[in-house]
Amino acid sequence: MQTPSSAPENSGADVSDGSSDPAAVQRRRIGIDYVVTAFTRWWTIEVSGTVDQAAVIEKRRAECELTARYVLMVCMSAGIAILGMLLSSPAVVIGAMLIAPLMDPIMGVGFALAVGDFSWLRRAVRSLVLGVVLAILVCAALVVFSPIQIVTPEIASRTQPNLFDLMVAIFSAIAGAYAVIRGREGTIVGVAIATALMPPLAAVGYGLATLNMTVFSGALLLFVTNLTAIALTATAMARGYGFSTRLTEKQSQLQAFLIFGAFVALSVPLGLSLYQIGWESQAERTIRDNLVDVFEGKAQSVEPTVSFADDAISVTAEVYTDTLYSTAQVEDRARRSLEAALGRPVSVQIMQVESADAVEAQRLQLREASQREEATMARARTIAQRLAMVAGVPDDAVTVDRQQRRALVAVRPIEGAGLATYRELERRVDATEPEWDIRIEPPLRALPPIPFDEEGELTGEGRSALGLTIWAQRRVGIPIRLSGSEAQLDAVRDRLARTGVDYEEEVAGTATGAIETAWAIPED
Repeated sequence: MQTPSSAPENSGADVSDGSSDPAAVQRRRIGIDYVVTAFTRWWTIEVSGTVDQAAVIEKRRAECELTARYVLMVCMSAGIAILGMLLSSPAVVIGAMLIAPLMDPIMGVGFALAVGDFSWLRRAVRSLVLGVVLAILVCAALVVFSPIQIVTPEIASRTQPNLFDLMVAIFSAIAGAYAVIRGREGTIVGVAIATALMPPLAAVGYGLATLNMTVFSGALLLFVTNLTAIALTATAMARGYGFSTRLTEKQSQLQAFLIFGAFVALSVPLGLSLYQIGWESQAERTIRDNLVDVFEGKAQSVEPTVSFADDAISVTAEVYTDTLYSTAQVEDRARRSLEAALGRPVSVQIMQVESADAVEAQRLQLREASQREEATMARARTIAQRLAMVAGVPDDAVTVDRQQRRALVAVRPIEGAGLATYRELERRVDATEPEWDIRIEPPLRALPPIPFDEEGELTGEGRSALGLTIWAQRRVGIPIRLSGSEAQLDAVRDRLARTGVDYEEEVAGTATGAIETAWAIPED
């Protein structure tokens, strides 16, 4: 028989262990269910219930169709993007982003996946694939014919995607999908700039044209990241807003799992890339600090160049120091210090420069001279490539004198082109290179007559014809024959003498006609 004193003790135990009381658990479950139910009701009525799903779907269907406008916008956007990247002009690249023709089919893919309309999905994928292929081909063609084919900062910035790029794409896609669902299309412009679909494709085209697989693969990964993030985020947003779907419950669960798996699959390589970028940045700071320590405070300036390989690091450094040390000793100390700090094999090459005033001045002069020579050589190569392209000849057919800053090329004949056409071509090229003397040697073409008016004075047309004749003789180098009256010939002798033209005279005709001109080709 239970004593009276034992009842309170058991009662107290039950109160202290209220967390296991079935009634309390049931009350908490009811409370959670109420909150979830209330939120679901609010979301259904106040959020997703206010969306005109039919209008959104109809507009998405129409805007992801393959049309002539879409093809034109893809070509224009691709052209603007690659030219802006070759010129390293962020403003031009942003202009290509604003056109954003690929956003429509990508959004179409996302919404088609959400509603389970595979006919729409096929049309959207077809538009997207054609747009991607066309953009790459347009960019590759422009790069092939471009005299500028260096990897500019705008191109290089698209070759090393990381996890941050994926996060930017996801956040931008959420904003874009919300704008599409809610009819706030102006937000799409910001999304297009943030995700930057066309510049990575332009970099892919550059890598294809130059056979640079590093640029090609890195830019392609960035594009696939942006594309996947936008499409799948649009799918998730559409499902979240309750767009009606043809998928079964099991298919919907599989779809959600695949979306999650796709993001995880992208996150792994991009996360590793971000880690590698961060590690290399920290390693460069460590290398610089260690090199300064190796010289025991005597180094005034350290300029390391670091190359990261898979299993080793190569460091080449110029160190300006007040005191010169044994190169072998400082390289060995630096190598051991860096290997201990970085945990990888390190090869070190150090060039010491005594930082006395005279030595420093000489070093700067040599560097400036070297930079000027490199710039001149690079400019000469660019000019030769441009002239070769204009003249329709190989690069080695262009004669370039770097010392005199002069470039000469003999152009291939152009059907229907006269001497005036070739001189205008030379003028346009020369105008872009004010520090260079650009000369185009035209093929032999008929020389123009030099007309005089009734008073025996050169007409405006005559002065132009005389200038063209002088230009042609100086470029071709063959003497010319002038046939006219004595007064006419006397009117042009002074200018011909001043310009050093090689010519022959033949007195004939009247003072009011025109001087006839011809090439004085010697007979064999």
